[in-house]
Amino acid sequence: MAYSCVSGFFSDPQIGPLPPRFGLIDITPERWQKFEHAIAKLNSGEGAKYKVIYLGRHGQGFHNLGKLKYGAEAWDTHWSYKDGDDEMTWGPDALLNETGRHQAIAAREAWRAEVPHGIPLPERCYSSPLRRALETWEITFGGPDEEAVLSEEKRKVLVLENIREECRGHSCDKRSSRTDLLAAYPSPAYTFDPSVTEDDEYWRRDWVETDEDIQRRARYVLDAIFQEDDTYISITSHGGFINGLLSVIGRPSYSLPTGGVLPLVVKYTS
Repeated sequence: MAYSCVSGFFSDPQIGPLPPRFGLIDITPERWQKFEHAIAKLNSGEGAKYKVIYLGRHGQGFHNLGKLKYGAEAWDTHWSYKDGDDEMTWGPDALLNETGRHQAIAAREAWRAEVPHGIPLPERCYSSPLRRALETWEITFGGPDEEAVLSEEKRKVLVLENIREECRGHSCDKRSSRTDLLAAYPSPAYTFDPSVTEDDEYWRRDWVETDEDIQRRARYVLDAIFQEDDTYISITSHGGFINGLLSVIGRPSYSLPTGGVLPLVVKYTS
């Protein structure tokens, strides 16, 4: 099984978190109808499958703010292993701060701006089980009817353990228990895959994932996505996971800003 990224539809490299039209190169009024037709034409051939994956990074969390406050070196060697300081808490399972919530609102409004132009909306949504990602998805896609991007029947997300951030022993990346997540994010909008166990069995203080580990998780996610019939997919995740997925499809790494959306056309051949 091989994955690759199809170029020519979106600007590369992308500039900023939410470029106009999410970076779609075509600026004509019928741009999204033409895009959708092109994807359908690709999928009408034999020997390959194509999906459009909207990769979203969570909004700024308190851990991001902590890194900005102390600097990368002090953060990576000391503060990231703490649960917070005398001003804020970032672990376990860091939440969005006010800036992060506004970034998620900006993502929602970027979607809403393209709806009148016919942007193909996600038919299926996936998310990391870490709360900053779940909060971002909720603000972006799961809001009240008058603000919602998706129809009520599509306003659902499947939460997979493999979409979580890379593990480096940082307290912000240790997730909440399944019981606490189910209480905070109830069904039917949220479906937690069995891989999201009661306690976080993946995170360890003294273990750092390799690039290969992250790429393996990203491949598992792509394998699951390509088993489904939906063409337009949203994944709400983290910078480390996003770059793991980009590596699997052969696209250069990209530091997607918090709250950003990176659309990809991904090809699968068996």
